[in-house]
Amino acid sequence: MTQDVQLSIGLPNFGPWPGDDWRGFVDVARAAEDAGIDRVVLVDHVVMGPHTDKYVWGRFPTPPEAPWAEPLTLLAAMAAVTERVKLATGILIAPLRGATLLAKQAATLDQISNGRLELGVACGWQREEYDAAGLDWNQRGQLLTDTLAACKALWTQTPAAFASETVNFTDTYLMPRPVQQGGVPLWIGGSLNKRNLQRIVESGDGWIPIMGLSTPDMARDVATIRQALADAGRDPAALRVQGPIPMTKGDDGAFDLARTMENAPAVIEAGATTVQLPIQAFCSNAKDAPAFFAAARRAFDTVVGS
Repeated sequence: MTQDVQLSIGLPNFGPWPGDDWRGFVDVARAAEDAGIDRVVLVDHVVMGPHTDKYVWGRFPTPPEAPWAEPLTLLAAMAAVTERVKLATGILIAPLRGATLLAKQAATLDQISNGRLELGVACGWQREEYDAAGLDWNQRGQLLTDTLAACKALWTQTPAAFASETVNFTDTYLMPRPVQQGGVPLWIGGSLNKRNLQRIVESGDGWIPIMGLSTPDMARDVATIRQALADAGRDPAALRVQGPIPMTKGDDGAFDLARTMENAPAVIEAGATTVQLPIQAFCSNAKDAPAFFAAARRAFDTVVGS
C-alpha cells in the first residue's frame, strides 16, 4: 500500500524550529530524502498583522514578529539538494502573488526540481496581508479562482489567453513551462463549500481538507468531490487528497508517533492519497529531524504495509 499512498511531513518554515540557521532546511531536505519520506510541505504568510488572535483554529503558532521564510524560495533551495522527494506547499496564499508571477515562479521551480512541485493553495485567513498588497479582501475568493485558472492557461497554452473578473491577458507567452504535463498540480485547501468544489472541478488536482475536519467527514467530502469530477467528465480516481493523521498522545502526555501512526489506515480508507504529520509535534528542532524521519518511515511501513 505504501507504493500508492505517500507519507508527507509538514515542516515549520516559521518561528523557532529552524533555529538561527535557515540554511539548515537544506540539511532537513536531504535527511527527508535519505529516510524515504515521500513529500515535504511548507506553509505561507507573506507578512503578518498584529491580530493573530483572529486565527480561528486555535492558538496561532507564532507571534507576529517571528520569522517566516517564503516557501517557494526555500523549496528551490531544497530542490537543489534532492532528487526524489516531492516539494509542496500547504497552503500557499496564491492571490497575494498574482497569476503571472505565480505561474512563472512555479514553472521555474518545477523545472529546477524536475517535476516535483505541488502547490497547495487557498485564500488565507488574514486581512492585513491583502491590505498590505493593495488587494481587496472582500474579493479574495474571486482572486483565488481567477489566479488558479490563469496559471493553468499559462502552463498549457502557447500563446495563452485568459479572461476573468480580475485577471485578463491575450497573446501571452510563459516559458519555460512546468515539467509536469498539464502544469504544476494544484491542491485546493479549505472547507468543501460550493465555491471550493467548483475550483477543484475546474482547476484542481487535489484537495487539502480544512484543519479540524474529522476523518468520517473527510470521507464524505471526498465522495462528493469524486462525484462532481465524474459529472464533469474528469477521472475521479485521479483526485489527490492530503489527509492529516489524527494525533494521539502517550501515557506521558506527549504525542506518541507509533500510536498516532495507527490512525493512518482509517485516513487512507477515507480517501487520502497522502497522509500527513507535522514534524514539530514530535521533533522540537531541525537537528533532530533525521532521527524523526527515519522513525516516521518505519512506523508508517509497519502500520500501513510495504
